[in-house]
Amino acid sequence: MTSTLDRADLRVRQVGGRVGAHIEGVRLGGDLDEATVASVRAALLRHKVVFFRGQDHLDDAEHQAFAARMGPLTTAHPTVDTGSGRVLKVTADKGMAANAWHTDVTFVDRVPAISVLRAVALPPYGGSTVWANCVAAYEALPTSLRALVDDLWAVHTNSYDYAQLDEESEEPDAHYTRADFTSQVFETEHPVVRVHPETGERAFVLGHFVKGFTGLSTSESTAIFHLLQNRITKLENTVRWTWEPGDVAMWDNRATQHYAVADFDTHYREMRRITVAGDVPVAIDGRRSRVVRGDATAYSRLDELIS
Repeated sequence: MTSTLDRADLRVRQVGGRVGAHIEGVRLGGDLDEATVASVRAALLRHKVVFFRGQDHLDDAEHQAFAARMGPLTTAHPTVDTGSGRVLKVTADKGMAANAWHTDVTFVDRVPAISVLRAVALPPYGGSTVWANCVAAYEALPTSLRALVDDLWAVHTNSYDYAQLDEESEEPDAHYTRADFTSQVFETEHPVVRVHPETGERAFVLGHFVKGFTGLSTSESTAIFHLLQNRITKLENTVRWTWEPGDVAMWDNRATQHYAVADFDTHYREMRRITVAGDVPVAIDGRRSRVVRGDATAYSRLDELIS
């Protein structure tokens, strides 16, 4: 399917019924003209995640320059010392302990707006990534469940950030340890449903950083979490991308969750992520997310955001 966002030199082809599009005819970098940037952003807001092939020319500097066209950038990560101000290497050679559904960095109050991920080293097989549309999942809810979630809040924490042991990997990343990811603990109370600051759509704010729901017991939280997550990650609500060298994926972190599939045995996989800063989520009733623990100012400054 070809989108109405197409221009003579830019083509947007939908790849999933509810999420995902492939953008052709764009050479990513910091020198993109304003019209192209606007078209890419419009496609992103509509399709939630967009993919670019053949971007082999990108290095860290040009990757960063392109991401900066989307807005002010965060540091690489709130807790990890990456050795780079903006670039987070996501590496694995024993599968991935982080193969769980999540929205990036929801344990801070200022949830990132956009993530831009570039393939650097790919395994000979496996290693794909799946995205789910958190807006479509909310819109498909029956009235009875909307009544539950519209006023529900959850506490998110990075004690789960790459920190859950599994059978495949003793450490979360080939370069960082579990202690790196939890060197500073953050907790933030977010609405389960936020209003998207650009589109006005309502989207779930959930994923594996959720510690529990405000006012509910552990068993109640577990039951409701799985009920809602199963709706978000329903296969018809997802798109799966098989990476090729030179690929770039960019997703609206305010409207999606994603999952890196750990099916490449002990082969090496390296991706690099640059993140565009976001605002503090706003609930349907206008209340904003609340910091419980930790100060994320060094990660992302709210006063740098463009109003």
